[in-house]
Amino acid sequence: QVQLVESGGGLVQPGGSLRLSCAASGFSFSVYAMSWHRQAPGKEREFVATITRFGGSTTYADSVKGRFTISRDNAKNTVYLQMNSLKPEDTAVYYCSAGAFYWGQGTQVTVSS
Repeated sequence: QVQLVESGGGLVQPGGSLRLSCAASGFSFSVYAMSWHRQAPGKEREFVATITRFGGSTTYADSVKGRFTISRDNAKNTVYLQMNSLKPEDTAVYYCSAGAFYWGQGTQVTVSS
């Protein structure tokens, strides 16, 4: 059974940091590029960041470039999103995805004072 389980979301003040994790099981993790996406209330889901199979290359949305870092540990079947200098506009449900084929259930991130 394929599972992607996100964790690490929560409430944080503007300027703060959070680290999201996504634990994968039920498929060959290292076969897939992994990505993070987010969906804010009333908006469409948008791309945040992606990382290639062995972590050699990463790509970010302009809105998070320089603040967020995606990484992965293939030995642990886990992908991470380190989020620094968080802004209220980063508030959303964050989803991880394997090759845009498998999706997790999401974790809520709220940035508010």
